[in-house]
Amino acid sequence: MERLFETELFYDPLIPFFKQDYLLKKVPQVNVTLLLLNTVFRYALNMLISLAILYVIFKDKDVIKFSFFLFVLALVILLPWMAYLVLNASPESNYNLLFYVRRFLIQPIFILFLLPAFYYHKLTIK
Repeated sequence: MERLFETELFYDPLIPFFKQDYLLKKVPQVNVTLLLLNTVFRYALNMLISLAILYVIFKDKDVIKFSFFLFVLALVILLPWMAYLVLNASPESNYNLLFYVRRFLIQPIFILFLLPAFYYHKLTIK
């Protein structure tokens, strides 16, 4: 659902940039503040949906609290890193790190790690 309306809901000039032959081009002019705010908004939506999925599957408030802590920690680490990469991006830097840090923030990738980890933890406790 989010991807269906991503161009209308979120400011992200890096989407079309990364769809092109971006390795040879310069990063387009970006309003960094607006980009970071939209990234946080998108991350928050993904986080809420992910926490809801975890709650439906495990029905354990400790899982939700721990997951929330991990989501916030990841945001605190990755958002400044993304800001640095956007502000210092150049064709010589290869853009791959910017691409993957940004992708981790805007896609619900974290749940792909948490679901099997909590499932395995649940199996080993019994």
